[in-house]
Amino acid sequence: MTSPFVTIPAGRFLMGARPDEGGQDDERPQHWVEVDSFEMYVYPVLESEIGTRFRETSPDLIFPAIGASWDDAMAYCQAHGVRLPTEAEWEWAARGGIEGARYPWGDEIPSWLPNGGKGPLDGPWPVTLGEPNGFGLYGIGANIHEWCADWHGATYYAESPVKNPTGPASGARRVSRGGAWRHAITISRCAQRSKLGPSLRYTDYGFRVVKI
Repeated sequence: MTSPFVTIPAGRFLMGARPDEGGQDDERPQHWVEVDSFEMYVYPVLESEIGTRFRETSPDLIFPAIGASWDDAMAYCQAHGVRLPTEAEWEWAARGGIEGARYPWGDEIPSWLPNGGKGPLDGPWPVTLGEPNGFGLYGIGANIHEWCADWHGATYYAESPVKNPTGPASGARRVSRGGAWRHAITISRCAQRSKLGPSLRYTDYGFRVVKI
């Protein structure tokens, strides 16, 4: 199985954490962002597409590829003629057209998440589990961290351009988004940011791609 693409419409939204949302300083200030339309994988890249397997399981269960560094994700993209989403594209896609919600499915943790969204779990769950968000994306914001194209910048939100921001010109760590099965809560807020060195590999890291 290869993940199909879905069209994410162009839009304008408030990127970052609401004042009442908590979160980290690098999720602020909220700022207006406009993104052009793009096409994104419905699922994260699959383990069957990478040739890795986390555990032996039924061939009918489809799991995300994990253990990929940012460098690995970029190599995959170059080989397959796709790219990683920018951080702004990822957040807009995750929000699914629900303005200002905490999670891709609304302000509450969705009931279909394994163990009620509490972890850590033994491993990732199948990518087809649950319901798609408003833009037709499965699992975004949960299950695994997903690499974005951008360098992380702690103060970038204060200087970000409105139109199609792509992050700082340089940095030490790359941005990732989404919750993961290894954490106490396996889903993240839409505005929640994380970052990691681009050569590091962890078993709760994967990626979702966008057409060039």
